[in-house]
Amino acid sequence: MRITILTLFPEMFDGFATNSIIKRAIGKGVVEIKTVDIRSYTKDKYGRTDTPPIGGGAGLVQKAQPIVDALNAVKTENSHVILTSPRGPAYNQAKAREFAQKEDLIIICGHYEGIDERVNPYVDELVSIGDYILTGGEIPAMAIADSVTRLLDGAISSDSLKDESFEGNLLEYPQYTEPYDYEGSMVPDILYSGNHQAIAKWRRKQSLLLTKKYRPDLFKKVELSKQDKKLLKEAKEEETPKWEVEAIEKGKKFTHKK
Repeated sequence: MRITILTLFPEMFDGFATNSIIKRAIGKGVVEIKTVDIRSYTKDKYGRTDTPPIGGGAGLVQKAQPIVDALNAVKTENSHVILTSPRGPAYNQAKAREFAQKEDLIIICGHYEGIDERVNPYVDELVSIGDYILTGGEIPAMAIADSVTRLLDGAISSDSLKDESFEGNLLEYPQYTEPYDYEGSMVPDILYSGNHQAIAKWRRKQSLLLTKKYRPDLFKKVELSKQDKKLLKEAKEEETPKWEVEAIEKGKKFTHKK
């Protein structure tokens, strides 16, 4: 996959493309990420890419010509063009999965005072990452590129993707590391049981409970199975269920209580 980012500040992406998962994905050939400096396409004799808005008003607005010319220089028949804009619907995991299916994604970084309205017909859709103001679209572009890249085959393990937050409209279950006892807070014994089926069941219950508590808006979208309903009922009873007690008892030899 190729992701091309049109921006006035390409240097902002230097660290983004040379660290962690993104760096490894680029190294494996899973994704190609490049930036295009919109400023290099301006025809303004002073090298400007923005100007005061016609009709008056505060701030500067990006001109259409540099953006459109930069876009035309990189666009292909397979390109899907998005513009970061507060007009767009809120970006989410479903949209990330949709973008990950594209062969060629082009992201145009918006500007806090806006861009010339005549750019909009050249894009396929508008995307917002939230109802707050940023100085430009560079941070939203990074967020989109990161979320899309990690979904590509070979970027990270498929098992990691399966259990992540927002997959299936659920938050991820709690994670723990050693030691078993940290300042009086213990790792749940079920995780030491060695019973992977019971652990998966416990984790599913925790995901359901966390989503219900912290993101009721997402929880409403979850299609609850018979087992999900049973797990939620167990949680209401506030007693450790029989299946969990048995798994812990059988797996005591794995428990790291010290």
